[in-house]
Amino acid sequence: MIKYRKSFIVGLKGISISKKEISFLKKYKPWGVILFSRNIKSIEQSQKLVAKIKSIFKDINYPILIDQEGGRVSRLEKIINAKVFSANYFALKYKKNKKKISHYLDIYINQICYLLRELGVNINTVPVLDIRRKNTSKIIGDRSFSQNPRIVKKLGSLFIEKFHKNKIASVIKHIPGHGLALTDSHLKTPLVKKSLKYLLKNDFSTFKKQKSLFAMTAHIIYESIDPINTATHSKKIISIIRKTIKFKNVIISDDISMKGLKFSIENNTIKAFNAGCNIVLHCNGRMSEMIKVAKNSPKLDSFLMKKTSEFYKLIS
Repeated sequence: MIKYRKSFIVGLKGISISKKEISFLKKYKPWGVILFSRNIKSIEQSQKLVAKIKSIFKDINYPILIDQEGGRVSRLEKIINAKVFSANYFALKYKKNKKKISHYLDIYINQICYLLRELGVNINTVPVLDIRRKNTSKIIGDRSFSQNPRIVKKLGSLFIEKFHKNKIASVIKHIPGHGLALTDSHLKTPLVKKSLKYLLKNDFSTFKKQKSLFAMTAHIIYESIDPINTATHSKKIISIIRKTIKFKNVIISDDISMKGLKFSIENNTIKAFNAGCNIVLHCNGRMSEMIKVAKNSPKLDSFLMKKTSEFYKLIS
């Protein structure tokens, strides 16, 4: 049952689930499981893997996530070639013909969602709502729609709407905005020095009024707001996300094992929950780390129970 699950998401090591991983899922009951390229070899293999995960929980709607952005981040690359379809690709189409963009997106998103549903995946961690910048870390680049905040917001809204119509939940990222980062948060903690006024008008604005059920945090320090903690660990930033950006749904941390966070796995997990994240994400599949995340993650509270029910309604 949902109420016995704990507020974290994990990845698995390979194309099939090991006995240790089965035992882990049964014992610690994570909220969801995220798939990566390392988990996907073919349609049939992926279907078997997902079906096995869901059978452990006796739940056909158990949350299965994937990063199928298109472009450089395409976890389904062994099944379908979507590398041309970056977020920026659709922004360029939008600039050429604003009237046709909905049609273009329907063709692309309908096909991706059909494949995701065939595999048993029900959450795609799109869209990226970070604003593209010159002379910043290339980790975002063409994963962003545009340098124009209005285009990012418009196309982001369309992505969410069309994935939802296809019964696939979305995850906006990286809230409250990763575009100004000069370094890759997978490797080092980025520091953004712009004022709160500037950030609210620009980078934070693309996340406002978005109807996604889920948002993923940025492992970034915004010096003018909280010079010590990344957004993932900052009560001040999470408060801005809730009260000013007005995101009222589920906040998921970015991968808690990334080097942009400077503490132990245990402390990264605890600090994320203390700051106000609802779910902690751990991606690398290392069992020793997964156990530490699990032991430091609470059971679902009433808020997360309610939002999980909304998610189930969306995908059913």
